[in-house]
Amino acid sequence: MKILITGGSGFIGTNFVTEALKKNHIVYNIDNLSLFSNDPNLSHPNYFFSKLDIKQENDVFEILDSFVPDKVINMAAESHVDKSISCPEIFLKTNVLGTYNLLQASLKFWNKTKNNFFCFHHVSTDEVFGSLSKNDQAFSEFSNYKPNSPYSASKAASDHLVRSWHKTYGLPISVTHCGNNFGPFQSPEKLIPLTIIKCLNNNKIPVYGNGKNIRDWIFVKDHVGALLKIMEKNIVNKNYVIGSRNEKTNIQVIKLICDVSNEYFNKKNEYYNLVTYVDDRLGHDHRYSINPELIENEIDWEPKKDFVNSIKETFMWYLKNKNWWKNLIN
Repeated sequence: MKILITGGSGFIGTNFVTEALKKNHIVYNIDNLSLFSNDPNLSHPNYFFSKLDIKQENDVFEILDSFVPDKVINMAAESHVDKSISCPEIFLKTNVLGTYNLLQASLKFWNKTKNNFFCFHHVSTDEVFGSLSKNDQAFSEFSNYKPNSPYSASKAASDHLVRSWHKTYGLPISVTHCGNNFGPFQSPEKLIPLTIIKCLNNNKIPVYGNGKNIRDWIFVKDHVGALLKIMEKNIVNKNYVIGSRNEKTNIQVIKLICDVSNEYFNKKNEYYNLVTYVDDRLGHDHRYSINPELIENEIDWEPKKDFVNSIKETFMWYLKNKNWWKNLIN
């Protein structure tokens, strides 16, 4: 396939591009490099890149028109919840207006080509469904939207735009909502890489509130595997929730990383002493949970990675790539 990806230099995007190239797909990445600038795929012969902001609709269409992709996958987004609380405007501009511009450019391209294999795939988040209590049923494809942060509200708005461009204009689309990703190339400000880096630097590990907020964690390579399978099977006009049935409290995740650190550096329990409880985040959702039964049954997908081993793999990646994250922190 020829795949045009937006945000392909970000965390999930970088992992998606790497796996797509391994499967001999041809990938064109549009990214404004607001987060990462060191692209590990730049020398690959099947990879093309343009530094571009998705809010530039005409420039996006020109790339679509010249590259002629089979699929467009939208991963370009502002995604840090804390940042959305302190500076929500940029989330509206990128996540809402940016998605609108991509849809307009994609619709213009699709009306011109009428490619039967074309699909606009929108990568969203389970956070659009709001917060669950301990005994609530997990999120599914039929969950109601109840976003609680500026970030999740902006993603919910972009989801609605995508659906409406299909219903109103006939644009072939698909939408996925995934749980909390982790793995290589994740920004140092996120919980798992932040905790790993704090352990490596022997710094205090901040924990919001009582640390008992629950997230459904998935290794990023499992997530991108599901996305590629949806594209390769040419599935259109569907939405799926993607998860690995792996609910953990934040403090469980942090203590597991401390266990890995204690084991690697041959310490007894020293890294537990770094844990420091801090004031809770404003509007902090209590629990996310995903029921991936539909995608498991319809496209025969399931996660391949064990959580503990994936955490160890992620820990080793950050240990071996200190220059990468140190440059970002600096």
